[in-house]
Amino acid sequence: MANFTAGRTRSFTRKPPVCPFCTGRATIDYKDAATLSQYLTSHGSIGSRHMTKACAKHQRAIARAIRRARFLALLPYASVHIWKTGGVGLSESRHRRS
Repeated sequence: MANFTAGRTRSFTRKPPVCPFCTGRATIDYKDAATLSQYLTSHGSIGSRHMTKACAKHQRAIARAIRRARFLALLPYASVHIWKTGGVGLSESRHRRS
């Protein structure tokens, strides 16, 4: 059989992720808990660089800001804390047993 793909190469290259902090679209501030919560996983851990699309410099700054916000009780340390306090989208009636 003839090879119809001979001479044609397919290369699917992804665009490199652009750091939102380098482009100036976002800022890092430990007091802004709503923005920092976007960089947490559903389990409450700090997201990786692959998930956050941040460069190494800004990923360290994100991690530092999240740790400061956790220390000041602006962000939870784990998803268990979210469940116990009843915050972040969990309805209280759903978890209450009668």
